Amino acid sequence: MQHWPAMTRWQKPAYLKQVAGLRTVPVELGDHYLQDGWGQCLMPLRDFIVQHILGKDASLGKEVADKRRGYLAQHPLFEQIPELARDIMEPEYCSLGEGDMQSVNAWFGPAGTVTPLHYDPHHNLLAQVVGTKYVRLYPPSATPRLYPFEEGLTTNSSQVDLDAPDLARFPDSEGLPFLDTILSEGEMLYIPPKWWHYVRSVNISFSVSFWWK
Repeated sequence: MQHWPAMTRWQKPAYLKQVAGLRTVPVELGDHYLQDGWGQCLMPLRDFIVQHILGKDASLGKEVADKRRGYLAQHPLFEQIPELARDIMEPEYCSLGEGDMQSVNAWFGPAGTVTPLHYDPHHNLLAQVVGTKYVRLYPPSATPRLYPFEEGLTTNSSQVDLDAPDLARFPDSEGLPFLDTILSEGEMLYIPPKWWHYVRSVNISFSVSFWWK
């Protein structure tokens, strides 16, 4: 990834505001999509950067009144903004398998953003452009002990909250072996299909995920 223009350009919020600031994007507000108080709103990327990355109100220069953490999560930003798409390059690894790209998504947010424990149906390369992330993984064999939701849109998500485990409700989740890592700038992590993963931003973070068959 060191040859990506994004590795230097995306370090500067002013650059992101210049090339993409007027674009409207969906922003998640709250801890994460499985928690109470979570919601979504639309705003220009410029306002998202000022309010949730820099932490100031866009118009008044004061602290943001809504203290919920904002996260631009799993969004096809590069389809909207060709200038940003030219800052990254599809890894050659994505030509393995059937070689069919499913989606390229942006994950941009402040420290503490969380993607709760879940799995994806496709091969995934998570590329870390700005900042660092903590990632924990469990193999598909752990699925029965991770208590997936049984219905609705979250059947690929675990009911086990790794930030506040409830062993009274989910006793079989105790003691499960896992792999974990700190993903640093310029590193990619391959996550196979059906592997459970939990992701938390250690600091301001901009990641790109490549899903392919």
